Amino acid sequence: MAEKLTTEVLMDAGVHFGHLTRKWNPRMAEYIFMENNGIHIIDLNKTLKCLDEATYALKNIVRSGRKIMFVATKKQAKDIITTEATRLNMPYVTERWLGGMLTNFATIRKSLKKLAQIEKLMKDESFNNLAKRERLMITREKAKLEKLLGGITDLNRLPAALFVIDVKREHIAVAEAQKLNIPVFAMVDTNSDPSDIDFPIPANDDAFKSISLITGHVAKAIEEALMERKKDKEEAGHKKDEEEKRKVDEAVEQE
Repeated sequence: MAEKLTTEVLMDAGVHFGHLTRKWNPRMAEYIFMENNGIHIIDLNKTLKCLDEATYALKNIVRSGRKIMFVATKKQAKDIITTEATRLNMPYVTERWLGGMLTNFATIRKSLKKLAQIEKLMKDESFNNLAKRERLMITREKAKLEKLLGGITDLNRLPAALFVIDVKREHIAVAEAQKLNIPVFAMVDTNSDPSDIDFPIPANDDAFKSISLITGHVAKAIEEALMERKKDKEEAGHKKDEEEKRKVDEAVEQE
């Protein structure tokens, strides 16, 4: 079970620190507790409530066998997202968001196919027989594709949901998800618009400790759901075996 978060734990990580009051988005008003020295302070009780709602919904999605795409291209979030998404075997985007990554997924799949072909070619002996310049060009193309698409190489279909750090920065990803009715779960700071987000989590999306804590909590919930799904499948398999055994026993008795 994921560790229960408290307002004290959130405060220690600086989750409550919003932006300067002059940079605020009025639509975040319901999540703001107060102003302190020109900075908005986020209501951590609201954060906990929103986090519970978000993790509950995410667990239901994951238990059904679908994928969550993690999205964060800001420097302080990249390593956190890469580590957690890789551990959970979930797709992620930490470099530039390619326009059409969701809405034009067929084209993205072509690029993924091209990357797979290059990897296959480079493993083949014939690759070493190519001219040095040609090998260099292929290697550079592979590096470029890996940088942009490395986190989604195993994505065969559209993700069931997005988990986003900084919706203002990742507005293209959010817009594409909305267009396709893909739910968005996101850390939303006081300078962002939460009305576009299905499951907003009011939190400081700039500090490393805050991003790490919230993302880690979400990742633990997803991990629990993956374990529950595995257990469900095992139980279903046992029931099927028992049912088949029962049918065989009945057939033997009838003979």
